[in-house]
Amino acid sequence: MTRPEVLRRRLARLEEYLGILRRLSAYSLEEFLASPERYGAAERFLQLSIKAINDMAAHVAAEEGWGPFERARDLVDLFLAQGLLEEDLAERWRRIIGFRNLLVHDYLEVDRKLVHRFLREGLQDLEALARIFARFL
Repeated sequence: MTRPEVLRRRLARLEEYLGILRRLSAYSLEEFLASPERYGAAERFLQLSIKAINDMAAHVAAEEGWGPFERARDLVDLFLAQGLLEEDLAERWRRIIGFRNLLVHDYLEVDRKLVHRFLREGLQDLEALARIFARFL
């Protein structure tokens, strides 16, 4: 059975991260790119936000006994099979996982313009995923 306290802690932390990211999204592309502190913070808090999403997904899937998973992408399929997300959000979640992998593993190649675009266009997807986990409280 999913433990609400586990989700509560991660959702609270995710909301904290999203607040920081929302503030960073207010900067123009030029202001954003001109400040290593801004893009560095954005990259780190995006990474932490996506990790929180994936950790909550792993917790729910394991505790609910939905079947095995080895990678974060497997979790998307489990949530889709449970009817908890629509295919379009599932596809965006897969892209978010890929973006996190880029931030973590290919950090020398990160296009900071893409980071800025994610701040402007992608935070609502993280918020939508957070709402799915809030259903388990």
